[in-house]
Amino acid sequence: MVAQGFTDQGETKADNLLAGEFPRVSMLVPITGGKYERGTVLGLTGSGKYTICTTAPEAILAETVDASDEDKEAVVYLTGEFNKAALKANAEIDTLIAKLRAKSIFVKENQPY
Repeated sequence: MVAQGFTDQGETKADNLLAGEFPRVSMLVPITGGKYERGTVLGLTGSGKYTICTTAPEAILAETVDASDEDKEAVVYLTGEFNKAALKANAEIDTLIAKLRAKSIFVKENQPY
C-alpha cells in the first residue's frame, strides 16, 4: 500500500560486486563478443578489445553491456577489491585469483550475492 501523496518507486537489489576500499581505477574500453553482466572478468583479444576471460584476466566489467551484434564501449575496473560470488568468467574464479592479484584486482569472500 502506498501512502497518499507518495509514488511507489519499486524496489532495489543490493549490488555486492565491490568488496573493499582498495582504490578502483576505471577506464572506457572496447568490448566484443557477447552480452556480459556487470562483474564479468574480462581478458584482451589480439586486436586489443576486451571479451570474457578464460585464462588471462585483465579487468572487471563495471556495467552490463551487449556487444553481441557489434563492439561497444564500456567501463571496466583495472584495480580494486571484488566479491567472489559476484564475479563471472568462462573459467573457475579460483583458477584466476593469482592472476587477478598480479593486476591489483583482489577477490574477497566477505559478502553473499
